[in-house]
Amino acid sequence: MKDLVIDSSLNVIKKYNPSYSNEKIEEIKYGLSGLYLTITKTIFIVLIAFVLGIVKELIIFTLIYNIIRMPSFGLHAKSSIACLISSTIMFIGLPYLCSVIIIPFWLKLVPGFIGILLIAKNSPADTEKRPIVNPKRRKSYKIISTVLAIIFVASALIIPDNFLSNCFILSLVLQCFVTAPAVYKLFKMPYDNYKKYTV
Repeated sequence: MKDLVIDSSLNVIKKYNPSYSNEKIEEIKYGLSGLYLTITKTIFIVLIAFVLGIVKELIIFTLIYNIIRMPSFGLHAKSSIACLISSTIMFIGLPYLCSVIIIPFWLKLVPGFIGILLIAKNSPADTEKRPIVNPKRRKSYKIISTVLAIIFVASALIIPDNFLSNCFILSLVLQCFVTAPAVYKLFKMPYDNYKKYTV
């Protein structure tokens, strides 16, 4: 199904843009593959959340998590199926956990403090396909990520709503995981990819 959709889309693009080079077509194909995966994955996860009755929790957790994810980046799965499985576990399992567990104050404070240090140390964690080469951009992303980590911990400690408080602290813990060098090594993925492009 994926190949059929992408090939059909490429045929239309080629028809109306005959001057596109093979390299340009490959770039478009890569983008279409990512878009297809994102759409199908989102539909799948939302359907599961609907069955479990946690669509609102899924949306809130996803929004909160993406705030810290955007500037600090992190690990991406190697294959479509691995991405689907890991995303389902994260975006169904964690919102559900946030809605049912009560985390003591100290159990938010200690991992929160450690999380701030880890984000400050490891962010931004780029990927082989998207290395962050520009030093100014890397510094900006690091500062923004660290400030957001501090805000996340403060929010987790101050906000009285148990679900929202859990969302902030577990989002930070998840982001620490996907930006950790040891996790990159565990999944046999290169870390500090920008160094390949610097002298």
